[in-house]
Amino acid sequence: MDDTADTRWKTDPEAPDTAGNAAGGGGADELDQRVAAAAMRLAAGQGWRDTGLLAIARGAGVPPDVFYRRFPDRSDVLAAVSRVADTAVLADDAPAGPDESARDRLFDVMMRRYDALLPYRDGLRSVVRDLRREPLTALAFSRHFGRSMAWMLRAAGVEADRTGGALLVAGLGAVQARVMRVFLEDDSADLSRTMAALDSELRRAERWAGALRRRSGRVPPSESHTAPQGAQEPGKESARESARESAREPGSASAG
Repeated sequence: MDDTADTRWKTDPEAPDTAGNAAGGGGADELDQRVAAAAMRLAAGQGWRDTGLLAIARGAGVPPDVFYRRFPDRSDVLAAVSRVADTAVLADDAPAGPDESARDRLFDVMMRRYDALLPYRDGLRSVVRDLRREPLTALAFSRHFGRSMAWMLRAAGVEADRTGGALLVAGLGAVQARVMRVFLEDDSADLSRTMAALDSELRRAERWAGALRRRSGRVPPSESHTAPQGAQEPGKESARESARESAREPGSASAG
């Protein structure tokens, strides 16, 4: 990693000339965006494993002392990429329709998140490949990742703070990890392969949750074949239901 190639401070000539803003209050969101963009650009070009923190700071045009306070570890840089995507989703706090199921709302939330991650996809592909050789970074990032998944549940109107919320967070994390593999290789213009994979995985998770509730005795046997609470009624579609149907294809730890 190029963290010690030159101990003198140098700013990447291609980086935005905003170091003064970073030091004087350019804002945490702006700092995340610049660091995430620089990190993923460098990872796409030379591999995540060979991308050092000092190189990322230079590429983002952030002085080392400012960078250190917010991004002391490599996992914190990956967390910045997640935060950029999360805040993009949370900024679009449109109320859910009365007939939308929890699965439909989660589908829309997660697709907005993939849309936000799209500019970083080349870099994320390198991260996912190289992170296997950085178990400590992956372990440290898992805490940030769990927090992101909890907020995606909240954005979909699913309470992640109630009893059993940790299982919901873990379940959505597993969905994200599987769909991420598809997203990274999805060359379709409308992310139709990603949409199909997400729809399939959310349906699978819904069936698993229903079976778990029945085994725990929380759902009476007479309701064992009914849709889970909050599921969409037959004949009613969410805004993206038609897109999911057209995108569905057979056979279809995340770093995002």
